[in-house]
Amino acid sequence: MSAGGSVEQLLRRVSPGAYGTYENYEALLQALAGSQVWMLLWNGQAGSPDAQYGNMEVAGYGYAPCVTSAQELAASGWNRAHEVVGGRDIAAALFPDRWGIWLNPHAPGGGVGIPWLDLRRIAVGLDQLPAGPLRISEPTLQIPQFYALLTQNAHRTPVVRSLRRAWVRPALGVPYLTVGLDLYDNGPASVEAARQMMAQSVAAVPDGLPVSSVAMADDYDPVAMWMRSQSRPFFDRDAHAPAGYDASRAPAPGFGYGYPRPF
Repeated sequence: MSAGGSVEQLLRRVSPGAYGTYENYEALLQALAGSQVWMLLWNGQAGSPDAQYGNMEVAGYGYAPCVTSAQELAASGWNRAHEVVGGRDIAAALFPDRWGIWLNPHAPGGGVGIPWLDLRRIAVGLDQLPAGPLRISEPTLQIPQFYALLTQNAHRTPVVRSLRRAWVRPALGVPYLTVGLDLYDNGPASVEAARQMMAQSVAAVPDGLPVSSVAMADDYDPVAMWMRSQSRPFFDRDAHAPAGYDASRAPAPGFGYGYPRPF
């Protein structure tokens, strides 16, 4: 249960036909993170090797159906086995395979789906990743001093292959600039090198402008996915490497992103 109410109370505020808000949906995610769900098993018994969650597809995306209490389980009429799982645990189990959960599909209106991107937020921490849906675009800010210093520092940091940028507007919270870090490897020393590069560069960021970063190698991050398909690097070491230079020999990192944080 959360300060905003129980999962079932909050479901009524975001169900189809309700006057839901992003704040209510965020409260629902917070409640789920601290609650349990009754996962409906299509095959097997809870804990058995052959246990398999049910599945459904909505608008081309996969969801595992579940209910929010023993009372809802009875109301659903489900006559196969089920498994009671913590909200964070099921989120961590499903999001890597890009599966969401669908809460109370038997309810009037068909229940509410939680897509895998939001399960990822529950698993990682709702305060660590921005609230979706995200509106992502090319930055239009005129901050040449920052880009010049960042590019200069990237040249001096061999772990960095390329840099991209995006302007991110979350559903809740302030918009911010994200720098996409494309790195040669993910070793701890490389992570620290990239962190220091960013720390040295943010000194040129105008006061009040939030800046964050994202690993371009993150296959689950929506900002990284957008940058890979929609943006071009503003720094690209390989494009300017001299003949005979073997960039693959350099070390390098990758680290997550979230709400803007100090480097």
